[in-house]
Amino acid sequence: MSANLQSATTATESTTKKLLEVSNLTLKFGALTTLDSIDFDVNESELFAIIGPNGAGKTSTFNCLSGVYKPQNGSIKLHGEELIGKKPDVIAGLGIARTFQNIELFENLSVLENLMLGKHLKISYNWIEAMLRMGRTRKQETIVRRQTEDIIDFLGLAAVRNTPVNFLPYGVKKRVELGRALAMDPALLLLDEPVAGMNSEETEDMARFILDIRNELNTSMIMVEHDMRLVMDLADRVMVIDFGKKIALGTPDSVQKDTAVISAYLGGATDEVIAEFAGGEV
Repeated sequence: MSANLQSATTATESTTKKLLEVSNLTLKFGALTTLDSIDFDVNESELFAIIGPNGAGKTSTFNCLSGVYKPQNGSIKLHGEELIGKKPDVIAGLGIARTFQNIELFENLSVLENLMLGKHLKISYNWIEAMLRMGRTRKQETIVRRQTEDIIDFLGLAAVRNTPVNFLPYGVKKRVELGRALAMDPALLLLDEPVAGMNSEETEDMARFILDIRNELNTSMIMVEHDMRLVMDLADRVMVIDFGKKIALGTPDSVQKDTAVISAYLGGATDEVIAEFAGGEV
C-alpha cells in the first residue's frame, strides 16, 4: 500500500457519535457456539474492521447484522433501533447494505441495470403504475437513474455502464457489486472481503474507492478482510475474533502488537515471523 494512501487514512478522524451498538451477541448452532457474547460499536463515518482466522465467526457476525441469522442472545441497535428479530429486507430499508465475498450479480444485465436494482427499496410506485408508466413512476425512475449515474461516475464505471456484467473482468465486477450496495444509500456498509481474489493493482484501486466512500460520502463501514496490510492501512479500529470470542479491539497499531492476536494467527511461529506480523508486513 502506498505512503499516500497511509497518510490519507491517518489524517481522517472518525466521529465519536455511535451509529451501531452490538452487545452480548451470541449465536449457536446446536451445541456449537459460533459467536460468544461479542460486544462492539461503530461510530458515524468510521471504517471498522473485523479480522480473525478462518472459522472465527466473521461472516456469522455479518449474517446477524443483516438479519440472515437470528442470534439466541444479545442486542444489535442501529441509530438506537433494535434490529434483532427484523427481516433482512426491513434491516436493509433501515440503512444496512452488504457486499459479498462471492460476487452476487445478475450476469446478463448491464452494469447500469445491476446498480439500479440496488434502488428497489427506494421506489414506492406499484406494479400497475409501472406497467402504465403513470403517476409517480416516471418521476421516481428519473431520480433513480440520475442517482445511479452518479455512482457510476464515482466508481469509474462509465466506460462499461452498458456492458453485461458477465463480460467484465473480476476486479470490475467487485466494483459493480460495491456500487449496487451504495445504491441503497446505506448508513452502514458491510464489506465482506472486498479485495479477495484481486491482484495488487485492483486491490489498490478498491482501497482508494473505500477511502473515498468514507471521506466523501461519510458512510460508516464494517470490513471483513484477510488482507492484513489493507486492514492496517485503512481501518480506524480493528476487532479480532477467534473461535467466536473477541480477543482484541483497538487501533491497528495496538492490535498488531497484541500477543493474543499474534498467537491466534501465528501460533508457534518464529520470533522473526512474529516481528514481521507486528510490523504489518504480512
